[in-house]
Amino acid sequence: MADIQDTDYALLDPKASPTLVSVDGDVARIENGGITAVLTAEEGYDYQTGYDVGRCEIAFYDGSGRLLIRELAHGGALKLRARDFRPIAGTASHRLIASFESDPDERLVGMGLYEQAILDLKGSTLELAHRNSQASVPFVLSSAGYGMLWHNPAIGRATFGRNRTEWSAEATQQLDYWITAAAQPRQIVSAYADATGHAPMMPEYGLGFWQCKMRYWNQEQLLEVAREHKRRGIPLDVIVADFFHWPKMGDYRFDEEFWPDPRAMVEELKGLGIELMVSVWPQVSFESENYDALRRDNHLVRSDRGIDVHMVFGGPSAFLDVTNPGTRAAVWSIAKKNYYDNGIRVFWLDEAEPEYGVYDYDNYRYHAGPTLEVGNIYPQQFSRMFHDGMTGEEQTDVVNLVRAAWAGSQRYGALVWSGDIHSRFDDLRVQVVAGIHMGIAGIPWFTTDIGGFHGGDARDPHFVELLIRWFQFGTFSPVMRLHGDRVPATPITDAAGRERVPAGAPNEIWSFGDDAYEILSAHVGLRESLRDYTRSLMRDAHENGQPVMRGLFHEFPDDAEAWKVADEFLFGPDVLVAPVLTLGAREREVYLPQGAAWTDLRTGDSYEGGQTITASAPLSSTPFFAREGALPHLVGAVG
Repeated sequence: MADIQDTDYALLDPKASPTLVSVDGDVARIENGGITAVLTAEEGYDYQTGYDVGRCEIAFYDGSGRLLIRELAHGGALKLRARDFRPIAGTASHRLIASFESDPDERLVGMGLYEQAILDLKGSTLELAHRNSQASVPFVLSSAGYGMLWHNPAIGRATFGRNRTEWSAEATQQLDYWITAAAQPRQIVSAYADATGHAPMMPEYGLGFWQCKMRYWNQEQLLEVAREHKRRGIPLDVIVADFFHWPKMGDYRFDEEFWPDPRAMVEELKGLGIELMVSVWPQVSFESENYDALRRDNHLVRSDRGIDVHMVFGGPSAFLDVTNPGTRAAVWSIAKKNYYDNGIRVFWLDEAEPEYGVYDYDNYRYHAGPTLEVGNIYPQQFSRMFHDGMTGEEQTDVVNLVRAAWAGSQRYGALVWSGDIHSRFDDLRVQVVAGIHMGIAGIPWFTTDIGGFHGGDARDPHFVELLIRWFQFGTFSPVMRLHGDRVPATPITDAAGRERVPAGAPNEIWSFGDDAYEILSAHVGLRESLRDYTRSLMRDAHENGQPVMRGLFHEFPDDAEAWKVADEFLFGPDVLVAPVLTLGAREREVYLPQGAAWTDLRTGDSYEGGQTITASAPLSSTPFFAREGALPHLVGAVG
């Protein structure tokens, strides 16, 4: 009998819309647009306790009266519970399992980023929690014509079985979910964006090529890479100063020994037409100049037991409590002084899960509540901290790279990347479905570390081939970004002879041999040729909530095969991309969706949809096709 909490974790205030509520005996109906909820009250008798008991079962229907999904039935003697609350002693929280009957033949997509190459999530169990390279965004879209948001940031689990769907929360105070219905995927994701917020318009520097490595360790080194791009005539929109450009984790400023004049560096880069992106971590070292003040003002996460050390990386540290408005204001004021006021307009919000040394979610507590109850909102609030600071300075075109997200992150300019993945073809394959799922989950801006993060040696021809194939995939990703920790590393010491974090081997497009350079530079040029088209996709994301990277089913929902293809994707509505995901492959099968004609943009050859073809795939290019004669200027751009 507790009061209903009108939480705003992800959902915005709804716009007024005509609704109809009717009650007829034991049945109540709530009609809102194209969806109707039917609530049926039932009386019952519990023979074990001798008490009369009542139940209310809920079912959802589309505008034609077709059943979409319904709560799990009581089952008579089975005494099943669709809403199973179990109190947690000594708290106001409960463990919760919400169970629904499901269509065994539906196909499910969305839910964010998981390191698995599975497109159809039917039959999957997913942890509702963030980890490095896992971002849980609990919105799922069904081929049956509905989308469902689990509006609960608790640590939990989602199980999409053939016989039932279950959502669980380890600790929560109420059941809260949101459902929409429509005939087409694009209508469902549009309604979801209206409910949780639209991404800003991507700024112009988000449309081209981004250069990064682990790590440029001084100002002159970074500037020389930018200058070399200009000397070679290779377009570059963003270059990145990665972690440990600071003296201590949590200082949120450049180390003067290695970065003596940030303002002059930014001004030179802007003169070259390049933006500087700077890495910001939520970890605060116990040795940071900001630690004592942040600790004193309760701006750090707290442990419920044990030693209050959350991570050890460059020494013991604690995480910012970004759910605290005071933390967000305090940290932004430091970042504004040391970064923004020097002209930096793009930030890299790393470790946004946050990445605890041990993921003991029950041991941490935020301003917003226990991590078990609210933990998944952390990356959304991390993005909010910088978004609100930047928009407070009247910047409207906010885009910040971030390593995790939750529902609603998109409205804070979150460009999500897939974390510290390995330099392997298996990992590349996962990125295809990851980008599709993220787009459906409401995060239209997605990118990866081209070439993978861990490992990668330019002296290894197998790695160079992987890098080229990943670069081709990246050309058609929402944001094209080269990054990685290449080997062998270079030791770094300061003027006092103290060791600093090493820098990886060179990771520029000219670092992998002349043959690779020819291919990579051609694809940077291809990305430039796509700029007008990419801009239109970003506007569609901004205005209509549409993903930039789409599964084939998104545009062709009536083609049953389109729901099954996990190794191709659409770059917007008009470009189909079939990345090469196997070492040594020089051709691959490509399914062309039914209902359109397709042109191979490398050769100009045309094909009718609804068939699988064998497309050539020389190392110099990956198969990509235009729908109904779109983008004719790209024919022959790469061979």
